[in-house]
Amino acid sequence: IFGSFFNVVLFRKNTGESVVKDGSRCFSCGKKLRALEMMPILSFVLQGGKCRSCGSRISLQYPIVEILAGCLALAVYLRVDSVLLWAYYFAAFSLLFLIAAYDFKNQIIDTHFLYAFSFFAAVEFLTRNQPAGGFADDLASSFFIALFFYFLWLFSQGRWMGRGDADLAFGSALFLGFPLNLAMLFFAFWLGGIVGAVSACSFSSSEE
Repeated sequence: IFGSFFNVVLFRKNTGESVVKDGSRCFSCGKKLRALEMMPILSFVLQGGKCRSCGSRISLQYPIVEILAGCLALAVYLRVDSVLLWAYYFAAFSLLFLIAAYDFKNQIIDTHFLYAFSFFAAVEFLTRNQPAGGFADDLASSFFIALFFYFLWLFSQGRWMGRGDADLAFGSALFLGFPLNLAMLFFAFWLGGIVGAVSACSFSSSEE
């Protein structure tokens, strides 16, 4: 259900449409959808991935986002032991999920999602049980991680990554704290390298 709402947000963000007031509709024929046509995942499957009115194809983004949001909710549930903690961490990771999905779709990190996540990063930083010097370690490591991404953006003149990646790196690093933020940095580059290699191989195959 949350994933269904995330789709509305992703499709309507920065379009001037309300994500609350305006009902869901088919983007091709404009027909307003009924409740049976908006059941997460199930409606897509039962309708064969097509609008019941005009037969136009429904974007795969809908079931993919709904499935991933459900997996995210389950993953958080398995890691915490209270409803309040689940709501808190699910909200935080949902914002990261929206940042990633919007960036994948539009090639830009949305500042509204980023600012909202920054609130959770600040809360984590301020409430984390810290040893002596822990706050300084968290802040310094987060700053240098963000600076690293900033220099990558600066030296490549935006070809390697966007300016917003540095801001996201700072918030994510602060949210995790030291030394987990260093693990985040290494994992990000390993994952990016794998994706880059697969993309390069796919491009080479398509050229042949």
